[in-house]
Amino acid sequence: MFVVITYDVNTETPEGKRRLRKVAKICKDYGVRVQNSVFECVVDTVQLMELKSKIGEVICLECDSIRYYNMGNEGRRRVEHVGAKPALNVEDALIF
Repeated sequence: MFVVITYDVNTETPEGKRRLRKVAKICKDYGVRVQNSVFECVVDTVQLMELKSKIGEVICLECDSIRYYNMGNEGRRRVEHVGAKPALNVEDALIF
């Protein structure tokens, strides 16, 4: 399934900055960063549960916000990109 993850982590403290880096690292393990705090991921149900669990262990529920947009299996086709940064297909193989 295609899932878009957005997050807003409070970075007013050093601990908040650490949480922000950890959340980004977790998301990077499952998908591709398309904007500063936005990732596109292609995951199955188990991977999505793992991802949510890992992020849940890191964030502060009182001061951070995470949103998961489950776009389903055909969700990638619904994305339209305009502007800077070429759009990446998260389902393509990435070579580093």
